[in-house]
Amino acid sequence: MTNKFTILGCGSSLGSPWITNYKGKLSSNKKNIRTRCCAHIQKGNLSVLIDTSPDIKYQLLKNKIKSLDAILYTHEHSDQTSGIFEMRPFFWKNKKKIPIYGSQRTIRELNNKYTFCFKKRFGYTPIMKSNVIRNKFSIKKKNSKISIKSFEVNHGLINATGYLIDKLAYISDCNRIPEKNLRYLFNLDYLIIDCLKIDKHPSHLNYEQAIKLIKLVKPKKSILTNLHTDMDYFRLKKKLPKNIIPAFDGLNFRF
Repeated sequence: MTNKFTILGCGSSLGSPWITNYKGKLSSNKKNIRTRCCAHIQKGNLSVLIDTSPDIKYQLLKNKIKSLDAILYTHEHSDQTSGIFEMRPFFWKNKKKIPIYGSQRTIRELNNKYTFCFKKRFGYTPIMKSNVIRNKFSIKKKNSKISIKSFEVNHGLINATGYLIDKLAYISDCNRIPEKNLRYLFNLDYLIIDCLKIDKHPSHLNYEQAIKLIKLVKPKKSILTNLHTDMDYFRLKKKLPKNIIPAFDGLNFRF
């Protein structure tokens, strides 16, 4: 069965333009209008989110995603998680808790920060069920099943999670991939990888580092995401080889 992957948002933590309308070096084009990093996997009738960005309501409505069966979290930072409360209508629609998946650290932080989603508080019914991931796991719905491999990546002061689904890897936030986990990135059809900005950054790969990683693992196609306001879509497109493209909100493909 054909799978569909959608990049719902590919912007850095403030998106672009910022709330002040600052857009840095970006030209005025819809492909430079970026919401916060988030993605969606569709396999048959199985619908899975990667992260719940602050822009998640807009992202789901824009992409006409009307169902949700599970959420994978890369890490606990607000630009990946603060749309979590928007998931309540899916709990009401499905009439059951939404399973979420993440590292032990991520699940702990989400439970502490968004306690009302997981425990009954002040009359509110919990809407989610936590699952701590251990390397390989799967998500099923009737005849549809997604098999997933999770692995740690370094993201500044914390570790985040990368996800491998078939021959596709999604790593939205990292500044380094431990050598022991590089093996998961060889022989890929798609690598979606953090590429924050031109200059070096303590928590993210910059352009030079992302390209170096891509040249090392040689995926068939690479997509640069988590793009800051110095990463203009059209300037990037001109200088990148054909097998590497900058992301844009709503970019989707079959895999």
